Formats: sequence, C-alpha cells, structure tokens
Amino acid sequence: MINLEKIRDIAKNTVSRDDIKYLIGWRQGTYGFRVSPHFVRKPEEAEELIFSPLCSNNLATYLTLAEKRPVPRGQQPDTRKVAVMVKGCDSRAVVQQLVEQGIERESVYIIGCPCEGVVDQSKLEEKYPGTFGQVEARWENGKISLCFPEGKTEVVGEELLTQKCLTCRYPNPVLADINLREEVAARGNESFADVAELEKKSTKDKWSFWQDKFSSCIRCYSCRNVCPMCYCQECILDKLNPTWVNRSVNISENTAYHLARAFHLAGRCIECGECERVCPVNIPITKLNRKLTKEVTEKFGFEPGVDVEAKPPLVGYRPDDKENFIL
Repeated sequence: MINLEKIRDIAKNTVSRDDIKYLIGWRQGTYGFRVSPHFVRKPEEAEELIFSPLCSNNLATYLTLAEKRPVPRGQQPDTRKVAVMVKGCDSRAVVQQLVEQGIERESVYIIGCPCEGVVDQSKLEEKYPGTFGQVEARWENGKISLCFPEGKTEVVGEELLTQKCLTCRYPNPVLADINLREEVAARGNESFADVAELEKKSTKDKWSFWQDKFSSCIRCYSCRNVCPMCYCQECILDKLNPTWVNRSVNISENTAYHLARAFHLAGRCIECGECERVCPVNIPITKLNRKLTKEVTEKFGFEPGVDVEAKPPLVGYRPDDKENFIL
C-alpha cells in the first residue's frame, strides 16, 4: 500500500532544502485515467503528488531537456539539484545518463519509487470506455484497485499491466538517494522470450511484419521526443545538409528512421517503453529495441542503466570481449 502522506511529507522536506531547485513527480490528470508530470517548487504544491499504477511517464526525460536551455544573457545558471521521482526503469535512464555524462551526479536528487507495475492506458480505456471522471488507482494485495466516481473495483494486475512491466527485471530503483517504500518482487527474467518468438520467423516473414508496422508511421517523432536517451542537442535525423534521412512518409524512409533510432539506442535503451506508449499508431517499437538489447547483452555482456561505473560497449575495450561474431 502506498502512503501518500509519507510521499508528500518527503517531497515537502525536499523542496524546502536550500540545495534543491524543484521536484519532478506525478499528479492526477484532468480526466479519466490520465496522470501528468508535476513540477513542485513550493511545499504546498506537494499536496498534489501521487504515485500509483497510472504513473507511466518516465520523468528522467526532463533532466536532459528542461535543464539544458541557454541561460539568458547577464544571468548565472542555477546550479541547485533537481529532485526527481523514479520507478525502476526510470532510474536506469538516470544511471545511463550519468554513464554518458549527459547529467552530473551532483545535479540530481533521486527519489526511488519501487513499482509493482503500471497500467496500459489502452487496456484501461478498452475495458472501461467513456470514462471521463477522474479515476484513482492503487496497488492492493497483488491487484489494482480503481476508484471510479461511482465506486471502487479491483482487477487482477496482469489484465491491465503494460508488456514492459510483465518482463521487468528492475522494479526497484537501481540508484536512489531515498526510497519511498519497501522493495517489491520482480516479474521478469533474462529470457527475452518475446524476442525469441520474433526471431523464429523467416526473413521474409520478419520483413513483412515490420513493413506492415513501419508503413503506418506518420513520422510524428513522439518516440524520439519522449525517449530519455534521445537528448542530442541536434538530431542527425533532422539534418537537411547533408540529408541523412528524408522526411517523406513512405516505407523506405520510415524504415530508415526507425532502424537509425534503434541502432542509436543499441546498448543504451533502458526498456522503459515510453516510445511505444506514446506512439499514436501502435508500432511495437519495444520489440525492435529489445532485440538489440539482447544482442548487446549476449555479445558484450553489457546491460545499460544498472552500473554508474560501467563503460558503454562501443567506447570501452576489454581483452576478453567475444570476437566470434566479427566477420
């Protein structure tokens, strides 16, 4: 059971510190099952904070976006820490950002939120269509309790959880300055069974599968914009001189775009599933990213976002690296 009073008290104490700029957490959305990021700058604003099965957003994205803006002329940068609430997968993003020196450890205060799994909004909306009143959710005895305006109902977690949560190996933050609750049990393992299922297909069937998925892409770039590991100041996919990938919406350019992103995230993707959550046409992007995660894990023995002292496989050298896959 989540103790919201404890969470809010910790948040109030945190934002009251002289070395904290603000705290990033979650609050109830304006309707239905929606939850939105919440920037807490004053203790009284912490009263809106929540942590529930509805808190899907990976808030680590803001560490490299909101904090990288140019400082206006004549002003000095605010070097105080940013406090951020993180689930297990979110904490892996923070760790990987630290490994890549995208952020500095002294610039962030990490509030760990051990997570029993977040719900898939599409499953919720399919099961409870036309829900406009605010709905609260809680983890209770292995189930998810939904508090509708007209009453409360309980659902078995597996019926509503996202696929990423069903395979999650790190429900507990791998790095935190303080944790909000006790650790929870992991649901996933290292099997990559979902990837193995796709690998069994023939080359023709694989291409047919991805051709069908990529052809529906509208190139909205939501997957890139929400990704905590896509924080380049200028994306190569936006360059027009030279043009690496055209902005045409067709199967050829769409495929080039998604493959370029996938290889850019090889050894960096922390499996938070945000790209798939925000995709308006439901492309299973996580399948592609997890395939490359599996390859990097097997060939380099590297798993992103779990060790602050680790060196990424493409910038490190080890004499005992396997070489049998190199042509």
